[in-house]
Amino acid sequence: MVTTLVAPRVLRRSTLSRAGSVTARDLVATRNSGYWLVVFSGFFEPVLYLFSIGLGVGALVGEFRLADGRVIDYAGFVAPAMLAASAMNGALAETGFNFLARLKWMKLYDAMVATPLRPFEIALGELMWALARGSIYAVAFLGIMIALDLTTVGRAVPALAAALLIGLAFGGVGMAISTFMRSWQDFDYMTVAIFGLFLFSGTFAPADAYPEALRVIVALTPLYHGVELLRGFTTGTLSLAMAGHALYLVAMAAVGLAVAGRRMTDLLCR
Repeated sequence: MVTTLVAPRVLRRSTLSRAGSVTARDLVATRNSGYWLVVFSGFFEPVLYLFSIGLGVGALVGEFRLADGRVIDYAGFVAPAMLAASAMNGALAETGFNFLARLKWMKLYDAMVATPLRPFEIALGELMWALARGSIYAVAFLGIMIALDLTTVGRAVPALAAALLIGLAFGGVGMAISTFMRSWQDFDYMTVAIFGLFLFSGTFAPADAYPEALRVIVALTPLYHGVELLRGFTTGTLSLAMAGHALYLVAMAAVGLAVAGRRMTDLLCR
């Protein structure tokens, strides 16, 4: 039935349109189930961190000096890092646990490849859904930042694009890694890596405060580039280095999506 109803329409569509069909399926499934509560609850974690550390601990830290010498509140320093972490966690949640469940246990993608959908288009569609989820978090979080006078509307617009780029990068890599997962226990390694990135990516202290050896390692990690990119936009400290951060994330997204598409082809078209 799926092939009979869907195939004639899908055959006339482009790759992006076919991928959009996968995204639309996820949206309908979320709207008609209790999963939307899980999506909604993911917004609160970075907000709680912002209020507890950015505002709570920030009251003890006081003012914070940026690299260009400007002084801001500590909450203004932490907030873009929380937004970057939220974009990372939201993307990895969709392309990690949920993606693996659909791939290995629900066998949803086996049914999809019975239609003209290709494995790469399925991966692209799932990544687009992860971005849609992440955009909800980003818009709401930026709204809170504007309300708390931690940034301005003009700065929030490019910051939103940067947050989506972070989600794209981590979503692509998360999906690629998930295709190698053997069981749920393998996600323990990913959880440890995420927690390490969260703590040591210039989130709560500038990377310059770390020892030299650790500073080099931090500069190679993806969340650091996302944090620096968002912090530059939300605080208005623009620099040429931000172009390098953006290119890092673009390359990360491209490699992740390419690997995910190839791995799904191997797994679904054997």
